[in-house]
Amino acid sequence: MKWIWERPEWPNFSFDAATFIQSEREFHRNTGLIVGSLNSVSSQDADELQVTLLSNEAMDTSKIEGEILDRDSVQSSIRGQLGMPTDGRRSGPKETGVSRMMVDLYRSYSEPLNQERLFSWHQMLMNGRIDLEIIGGYRVHEEPMQIVSGRLDSSQVFYEAPPSHKVPAEMENYLLWFNRAFSEGMPTLIHAGLAHLFFELIHPFEDGNGRIGRAIAEKALAMGARHPLITSLSSTLEQNKKAYYQALERANDSLEVTDWLVYFSGEVLKAQINVRKMIQFIVDKARYLEDFRNKLNERQTKVALRLFREGPEGFKGGLSAENYIRISKTSPATATRDLSEMVALGALKKTGKLRHTRYYLPMVEI
Repeated sequence: MKWIWERPEWPNFSFDAATFIQSEREFHRNTGLIVGSLNSVSSQDADELQVTLLSNEAMDTSKIEGEILDRDSVQSSIRGQLGMPTDGRRSGPKETGVSRMMVDLYRSYSEPLNQERLFSWHQMLMNGRIDLEIIGGYRVHEEPMQIVSGRLDSSQVFYEAPPSHKVPAEMENYLLWFNRAFSEGMPTLIHAGLAHLFFELIHPFEDGNGRIGRAIAEKALAMGARHPLITSLSSTLEQNKKAYYQALERANDSLEVTDWLVYFSGEVLKAQINVRKMIQFIVDKARYLEDFRNKLNERQTKVALRLFREGPEGFKGGLSAENYIRISKTSPATATRDLSEMVALGALKKTGKLRHTRYYLPMVEI
C-alpha cells in the first residue's frame, strides 16, 4: 500500500469549492458579529475574554492529547505574558509552555508562517521535556513515524508519515503553500482546514504535532478574519475528539478532501457560536455584578464569582448546598439562609427539592 505522500500527485489536494460558499459566508458573518460584540464591552471585559479564550484553548488542545493542565496556572501564566495582574503563582513547565505558544499565536497572527516560528512553538510546548532527541527542530530519527492504535499485542498502523530525511523539503513546500494560499485569497475555511490536515500528514516533529497543527489552523482562521481573536477550535474539537480523530484518519488515504473540509468547517462554525456565547456570558457577568454589587454579602459574592469561573455552562449538575459551604467556609445554617436570600433576589435560580436541590446563575440554561 502506498501512503498518501508516496503518490505522484502529492500534495495536490482536490475538493469541491462550491460546497463551502455558504459556510465561508457564515464564517465571515459570525466574525463580524463577534468583533461587533467586542466593541460593545469594556476594555476590562475584553481582557477577561482574551484570557478566557486563550486559556481554554491551551487547556483543551492539551486535553485532546491526554494532558490535563492546571487551569489557574495556565491563566496566571497567560495574564503575566499579556502584562496583566496575576496571583503570583508559579506555573509548571507544561502550563507555561502551552500558554506561551497561545500568546505568541495571538500576537503574531497576521505574520507569515515560517520555520523559525514553528521551531519556537515546539520549544515552548516541549518545555521541561528531557526524553526527546530534538526540541525546536524537525524529527531526525530513522525509525518510521507511525500513528498506531490498538492493544500492544495487536496494534494497527493507521498512518505512516514521510521519513525524517524527507521532512525538511516537505515542510519547505508546506510553508510556501501556506503563505501563498493566503496571499492568493484561498477561502478561509478551506485554507485553515487544509493547513491542519497537510501539516498532520507530514507530522514533522517528534512530539507536539497535534497541538502545533491546531495552532496553525487557528492562525489561518485569524488571518482570514483579519482579527486576532481565538476561534476556540480546540475547545470545540475536544467535546467530541473521537469524531475528530476519525475524520483525520479517513482523510489520510485520499487527496480528495471535501469530506474532511466539510467536517472541519462545521467544527469552526460551532466554535464561533461558542465564542459568541462566551462574549454574552461576560456581558451578563458585568451586568450581574453591577446589579447585585450592594445586595450580596461577602460570602454570597465569593460563591457567585466562583460560579462565573466555571463559564457559561456553570457547575456540572448545579451548585449544591455542600458546594456553597465548602466555597464560602460557612455553616450549614448560614449557607441555607444565604442561598434562600440569593434566590429571592434573583441572583440564583433553584431547581429540585431537598437533597436534590441545585442552584444556577440566572443566565445559565438548565
